[in-house]
Amino acid sequence: MDLQIAGRRAVVLASSKGLGLAIARQLAAEGAHPLLVGRDENRLRVEAERITAHGAGQASYVVADLGQPGAVDTIAEAAERLGPVDLLVNNSGGPPPGTTSQMTTELLQRQADTMVFPLIAMTNRLLPGMRERGFGRILTIASSGVQQPIPNLALSNTLRAALHGWSKTLAAEVAGEGVTVNMLLPGRIATDRLEELDQAAAKRTGKAVEDVRESARAGIPAGRYGTPEEFASVATFLLSGPAAYVTGTTVRCDGGLVRGV
Repeated sequence: MDLQIAGRRAVVLASSKGLGLAIARQLAAEGAHPLLVGRDENRLRVEAERITAHGAGQASYVVADLGQPGAVDTIAEAAERLGPVDLLVNNSGGPPPGTTSQMTTELLQRQADTMVFPLIAMTNRLLPGMRERGFGRILTIASSGVQQPIPNLALSNTLRAALHGWSKTLAAEVAGEGVTVNMLLPGRIATDRLEELDQAAAKRTGKAVEDVRESARAGIPAGRYGTPEEFASVATFLLSGPAAYVTGTTVRCDGGLVRGV
């Protein structure tokens, strides 16, 4: 299938590693030009060079911390210097685990300043150009906790649910202008973030990490953790030309983990 994104420019937030990096790699493989965003300049430079060497598209990078003031301007200005942005992947790191009783107002605000507000601001910054050109793809990466809250991830369940409502609302507002807005939910995908959560669960329960993993795999109908490449393939389709009639949706890539229909 021709995904019709060759030559298009993409901004992929939080893409120095994990799911963001996997998406940037897959976009470049299809000929798009991703702008990587993260805090580690050395890692970004290495990954951008690697993507450019192996993909059909060219990767660039900008150093920015979504939790810091001015980050959205820094990213948008770097992107706009390269050319019009047609694809935006809203992604962020995950918050620390914890229960609702541990979710103080201060902690909630601090995490929202990284996980929610800059993603909305980034979208607002790039959306006018997409509407003017009559083409745009906005994809927000969240968590299966949006549809089935995950125990001991109260902050994530709360903040990503806010993005869920925003994404659905925005989709209806721009659907007639060639811009799609979707949300993609990972289940247990084998990334550094999942390793951190498994380690935290082991510490909390007193179990060995491998026992935690085995228990988690037993609850997934597919019987295994997913790979970042599998997740990135789904993301890339949702960002593609042929996905023009897919908007306002919440797609899961979770091996059947979420039991709801």
